[in-house]
Amino acid sequence: MTTISRRDYLALTLATGAALTIDPRGAFAQSPLLTRAIPSSGELLPVVGLGSSATFSQVARSEDIAGLREVLKTLVDRGATVFDTAPSYGASEEVAGRIAAEASITQKVFWATKVNVVPRGGTAADPAAARAQIESSFTKLKKSKIDLIQVHNVADVPTQLGILKELKGAGRVRYIGVTSTSEEQYPALMAAMKAEPLDFIGIDYAVDNLEVEKEILPLARDRKIGVLVYLPFGRTRLFRRVGDRPVPEWAAEIGVTTWAQFFLKFVLGHPAVTSVTPATSQAKHLIDNLGAAVGKLPDEAMRKKMVAFVDALPQAQG
Repeated sequence: MTTISRRDYLALTLATGAALTIDPRGAFAQSPLLTRAIPSSGELLPVVGLGSSATFSQVARSEDIAGLREVLKTLVDRGATVFDTAPSYGASEEVAGRIAAEASITQKVFWATKVNVVPRGGTAADPAAARAQIESSFTKLKKSKIDLIQVHNVADVPTQLGILKELKGAGRVRYIGVTSTSEEQYPALMAAMKAEPLDFIGIDYAVDNLEVEKEILPLARDRKIGVLVYLPFGRTRLFRRVGDRPVPEWAAEIGVTTWAQFFLKFVLGHPAVTSVTPATSQAKHLIDNLGAAVGKLPDEAMRKKMVAFVDALPQAQG
């Protein structure tokens, strides 16, 4: 999913290799990942995690999942924890749960999944079907208590969030929330944020996709709701937009060496964001992404400069 230039990848490889000669645990062994607190509890989470849509989901459906084993092991070895998935991501949830169990790392992962049984074009969820989907997630992830379950795409929040509140009260789910990556759903998302005791929301946010900055992110801060960010690369849109251009030299001021780090550090520069979970099926891309979780983050002046730089580029085609 993530594309970095040959020059950037070689630089990343050399830097990683140099660190390995000092400490075999890897490039981030001497630079712990930045963390942020979940507002409702104070629990700290690394600011960059791993998503399981897109290429992760595609590989999960294949016969060769060796790459997914490597990427999940890399996630834990590098000190990251957040893994975001959903029943709608095909085999991702089941395969990740199996890999983690086989590698004995299940308890080292912060598992974030979702629930949505509202039929396409429908408005109501069957409570029995919602409960069955949630129980399936417990089975697939091989967990008796799941860290976070969110209502996917603001679908029938009264019914499905109601079930999640029951499960949280029973001690089977630690945190609950609601997600949306559609601007049309933002009013419904904000209504849920104002009315419900949410621990998290999951939203789309990127350097060229700033709509959530207007109301949703300020509301999250006011309501003390954690924020997971999806689509920080606009799927592949931002990489297509920058093309083969080099990262601007001034980005080195915040430790950016690749476009992935540029895009991720922009998102993390907003204080309402708890963690960002770009999807990938390759360990080298995860290592690159985790480079955004060390060192300085952009201040407001730098973030405006980053937006202006991207805005000046031609729009990606397709």
